[in-house]
Amino acid sequence: MKPPVMLCVTSGKGGVGKTSLTVNMAFALSRQGHRVLIVDGDLGLANIDVLLALNVKQTIRDVLERGGDPMEAVVYVEPNLGILPASSGVPEMVALGPDDQQQLGDILGSISAHFDYVLLDTAAGIGSSVLWFNSFAARNIVVVTPDPTSLTDAYALIKVLSRDYGLDSFYLLINQVASEQEGRQTYETLSRVAKQFLNLDTTFLGAIPQDKAVTRAVREQSPFVLEAPQSKAAQAILQVAARVAGL
Repeated sequence: MKPPVMLCVTSGKGGVGKTSLTVNMAFALSRQGHRVLIVDGDLGLANIDVLLALNVKQTIRDVLERGGDPMEAVVYVEPNLGILPASSGVPEMVALGPDDQQQLGDILGSISAHFDYVLLDTAAGIGSSVLWFNSFAARNIVVVTPDPTSLTDAYALIKVLSRDYGLDSFYLLINQVASEQEGRQTYETLSRVAKQFLNLDTTFLGAIPQDKAVTRAVREQSPFVLEAPQSKAAQAILQVAARVAGL
């Protein structure tokens, strides 16, 4: 059996649509026949359960504190798609110590053996849990918007991960673009700076257009790839999922 592909979906700035893209990418991959797990890596302010209107009985925190079979905490929303929920409103979960990180790594390693793809959806910024999840994954997807503050914060995150953790496999996913051209220009801006100052080569994973279908789907607590499969955003995320499967 092939080992699972572990991808960390992260961002320097909040509000860039990272969690929505993670969820929709996971649904797209699962509909392609892959077994997919989403790990809610926003350990103190979990929101994947809210996006999907899930009734959560166990979280990552429960598994860390009580032990037991971690697969019992996985909530299946489709036969091929599982969610490992996190807790919300628990500040101490944001800064796990080395022992807890080791335990969490063991848990994720155990669970991931049941899946083809594991998507780790982190909090935004450069907090300790964000950096740990990124260093734990094999590949890092950084979600950026054309907003200058998003670009600046994404660069800061990439800089820390490259300088302090030796990571060099960054895939840039540009969200909320007005056009394909804007998406490509946003990528090239960040890519050029990363090459010039960090000597890093990044990869363009795709651009997701601004789309009212995304906003409606979030309000309906349902993925836009299911709610509006013909929308521009859904078609774009399907292309991204195909590229991810090609990794």
